[in-house]
Amino acid sequence: MPTDTSYHGGLADFFAGAGQQHPTNAYLDRPAMLALIGEVAGQDVLDVGCGPGFYAAAMADRGAKVTAIDGSAELVRVAERTAGERGTFLQHDLERPLPFADASFDLAVMALVYHHLYARRQLLAELRRVVRPGGRLLVSTTHPMSEQRWLGGSYYEGGRVDAPIGGPGSGFTINFERMTVETFVNEMLDGGFVLERLLEPRPSAELRDADPEKFAQLDVKATVLTVALRRPAREA
Repeated sequence: MPTDTSYHGGLADFFAGAGQQHPTNAYLDRPAMLALIGEVAGQDVLDVGCGPGFYAAAMADRGAKVTAIDGSAELVRVAERTAGERGTFLQHDLERPLPFADASFDLAVMALVYHHLYARRQLLAELRRVVRPGGRLLVSTTHPMSEQRWLGGSYYEGGRVDAPIGGPGSGFTINFERMTVETFVNEMLDGGFVLERLLEPRPSAELRDADPEKFAQLDVKATVLTVALRRPAREA
């Protein structure tokens, strides 16, 4: 098992730039996740795999006390700048146990990170430990149907893949686990969380104005899968 599944070097630089306005990030994932995050003023929140810090900044804007972690030192530095140094920003390998005390957070957010990890069950157990009873976990991932359109093969087979990103000649690849909706949701449930809502976000109206052609493409196919979960207030 690799000890690090984070983005480094040129790939980190590419992601920091592309994540700002890439349609999947800016017009699908972020609007859905930010709507689910809701009002968080005064809450202790954890941004898991914070990347360039878009969610950390947004939650800080809403008055949250933000802690953000990522395995990439480059992206942690970018995230800290993005959030205006409002919060605590730590480099931490998500394949390893979390460096926080039990019941430290009211909310944990993990956007487009989960499918990259190997130690997913360990991370879910750790998140259940550090999220307070009754607290929330929000997770988004690439929709399995989007992966099938992109990579082909069987929807049901699963397994790790290396996929090219950044267009011809970029030389960048990302590694992730292909999984069905069933597998994804059941891993969350097996991790001890209760499912409250499942979303397949459609692009926001802003994309229609910015790029009508891209809006039309994304408005007819599932691209992102998002779940809102809660740690039970009382243990079974």
